Amino acid sequence: MFIRSRIGMAFLLLTGFLAAAGGQIGAETAHLDSPADWPEFRGPTGNGLVDTSERGALPILWSETEHITWKTEIPHVGWSTPVVAGNDIWLTTATEEGSDFYALCVDATTGAIRINERVFHSDNPEPLGNNVNCYASPSPAVEAGKVYVHFGSYGTACLDSASGETLWAREDLRCRHYRGPGSSVILFENLLILTFDGVDVQYVVALDKNTGDTVWKTDRTTEWHDLDEQGLPKREGDFRKAYSTPLVFEVDGKPEMISVGSSTAFAYDPRTGKELWKVRIPGYTPSARPVVGNELVYFLSGRGEPELTAYRPGSAGDVTESGLAWKFAGRDVPLESSPILVDDLLYMVSSAGTALCLDGKTGTPIWRERIGGNYVASPIYANGNLYFCSVQGKTTVLKAGRTVEVVASNKLEAGFMASPAVADDALILRTKTHLYRIEN
Repeated sequence: MFIRSRIGMAFLLLTGFLAAAGGQIGAETAHLDSPADWPEFRGPTGNGLVDTSERGALPILWSETEHITWKTEIPHVGWSTPVVAGNDIWLTTATEEGSDFYALCVDATTGAIRINERVFHSDNPEPLGNNVNCYASPSPAVEAGKVYVHFGSYGTACLDSASGETLWAREDLRCRHYRGPGSSVILFENLLILTFDGVDVQYVVALDKNTGDTVWKTDRTTEWHDLDEQGLPKREGDFRKAYSTPLVFEVDGKPEMISVGSSTAFAYDPRTGKELWKVRIPGYTPSARPVVGNELVYFLSGRGEPELTAYRPGSAGDVTESGLAWKFAGRDVPLESSPILVDDLLYMVSSAGTALCLDGKTGTPIWRERIGGNYVASPIYANGNLYFCSVQGKTTVLKAGRTVEVVASNKLEAGFMASPAVADDALILRTKTHLYRIEN
């Protein structure tokens, strides 16, 4: 069985990069204006791997006074990861109370805000009820000429990337997020795929990326076991929501899409929305994005009973038992941050700041290192190094490999909720308050 990670669109990344990035895992992605583009959450392949074949080395050392090309204050609040196309950096933000929702475009060379467009308004946003999420957590996606912004049930829109003009918008795709939206959009062929895992309804929907029309919509088939004595969902359905972003990959020449919901992970045909297989998982409110490689699909279960599981795709129906390759459970499993696969090694960092390396084929622990802080952002890999960005504003750079080597530790004034992005040979880092371009 051949498994290829696939973000859907037009060209294979260079063979040398694929070999460095891990065995059978390959990647297809849209050909944008520049090889340095970072088109969606976790980059061109959706897995945090940076293609360094046509760029200089990313920086490993910086501070508020060193290697900062520019620093731009970002208005309002947003945790969305920036996306990059050519000289444009796009990100989303919203007012703290969730009444107004914005798309911003920052000039990658100067750091100037080129576009700051209010896209949606809500008269009655539901209070978040926590300090973890915000109203602009889903990351946008960008391709030549267009950017797609998403604020969950508050609205989804396609904008002209040159002018910021809204080309189409949808405000009728609803769910009760309860604690704010979180799942990011993905592009696949002619589709924009959205995830709605609320406390009331849970579904995945694909829109025509050119018109915004619904192409398919598939309800989750989760069997819930969260009812109280009165037959009502516990905590107002709090155990039913989820924030994970799907990943499209290829099995034996056919696309599949892994999408992790609360209590169940699903594989769908991304062209039709047909459910292919599913796995019952013990956790709830998962946030991490899956990764693929080594003929396996890896995903995290979320809160409650955190597990990292590796499954063999390509079957049908409920494969909870039959498809399981291995699992790893315990306090070192992340609650929000996504894992990253480099060669045959799988790396992750727990919410409490413990970095862990596992053998990707067997799940056997290789090393464990306390790097401190708390983690929501997902790591990236470039030039042999792993970058882990903490809620406290520290980025720890570790050398990838079977032994622990701390390359550098860097600190910025505000903390990270968004994951890193890359433009040319620069890091694009979004803290809670500012956007930075950092380069050697």
